[in-house]
Amino acid sequence: MSTLSPERSPWWSPRIHRDRRPFLLSRASMATAARAFFSGQSFIEVDTAALQVSPGNEAHISAFRTEALDDREIKSTLYLHTSPEFSAKKLLAAGEERIFTFAHVFRNRERGRLHHPEFTMLEWYRAGEPYQRLIEDCMGLLARTVAAGGSRDLRFAGHVADPFEEPEILSVAEAFDRYANIELLATLKEPEPGREALAAGARRNGIRVADDDSWRDIFSKILAAKIEPQLGHGRPTILMDYPASEAALAKLQDDPRFAERFELYACGVELANGFGELTDPHLQRQRFEAAMAERLRTYGDAYPIDEDFLQALAIMPPACGIALGFDRLVMLATGASHIEQVIWTPVQQGTSET
Repeated sequence: MSTLSPERSPWWSPRIHRDRRPFLLSRASMATAARAFFSGQSFIEVDTAALQVSPGNEAHISAFRTEALDDREIKSTLYLHTSPEFSAKKLLAAGEERIFTFAHVFRNRERGRLHHPEFTMLEWYRAGEPYQRLIEDCMGLLARTVAAGGSRDLRFAGHVADPFEEPEILSVAEAFDRYANIELLATLKEPEPGREALAAGARRNGIRVADDDSWRDIFSKILAAKIEPQLGHGRPTILMDYPASEAALAKLQDDPRFAERFELYACGVELANGFGELTDPHLQRQRFEAAMAERLRTYGDAYPIDEDFLQALAIMPPACGIALGFDRLVMLATGASHIEQVIWTPVQQGTSET
């Protein structure tokens, strides 16, 4: 009888499942603890539809597209959502005040050690509260879930972070100065950011800059290459005060150069992305249109804007919200080296087409 090689064994082979099962049992315990954490603060767990008229409108997040038929065989295009954000905010507009969801979300062009085409997003929202409140949530959630998973620390790629320690609070500008020796604030000029100054800083750090790279492209390259790998060592890091150009669905601070946005890192891995939510539908439309123009330039396609979402945004109350990659959190809490070790049923590789 032939045996399956480790490289070709499916996840359901008893031997492979036996190796993965401790990670998966920790995952189940962590999910239970997360639900208890939110329940203790009067949150309601909601369930959001995966099929949407728009998957989201971020330039560099790719979606899966499908075709729907109604009972009269009329076709329409739908997408698998890349985040439950649009649906969750519609629920805030409807009157919900504290909600969370464990949502399966779908992103194309993403598969690797930390990425999977289908993964679990833990997303939660607080109406009428400042976005800084989400930092408290993050740290409470980390402590509660990591302990439930049977661990005392977060580990990845040889790095360790203590989830029970107070986080490091670091602004994006401070991080660029510390880890790339770039004065980011000097490039945040009106009416357009100073591309050439940022490009020069990138080149000093050995980062290739293409002729058609925008300020945002260069910013992202520096962030990925020089900043993110340094964050969350020893204890989690909260990276604050993103430039306004990186606001996405966040509102701006009193200083309009910066957005009400932060990200949570541990062991050099991004875990969560939080916003003080933008509720101006006109400004949000402008941002969506700019992002889709950038996507069209880069990838040759774009996604529709959810007009229903913009209508809901007009009556949505002030709120804050955050999305956390639950699979990544489980990885770091269990010491798993690959995201597929902590997903119960990983997506099968499809047949390649030429």
